[in-house]
Amino acid sequence: MKKISVLIGGRHMTSITLEEEFFKTLKEIAQKKKKSINDLVTEIDATRKKSNLSSAVRVYILEEIKKQF
Repeated sequence: MKKISVLIGGRHMTSITLEEEFFKTLKEIAQKKKKSINDLVTEIDATRKKSNLSSAVRVYILEEIKKQF
């Protein structure tokens, strides 16, 4: 597991905990979309329902991978 500090909306510092494989994929998605990890996680945070942020990031990654099939 990897704990990552992120800045949400340029104002709120928080951390998420992801398995190394999820973190690697999050970085790849951010690079592909030409966004920083902070910007991408801010977008995920803005659209998540009641789940915690780490779970919302994992679901986002899964949905992005599913789009490839």
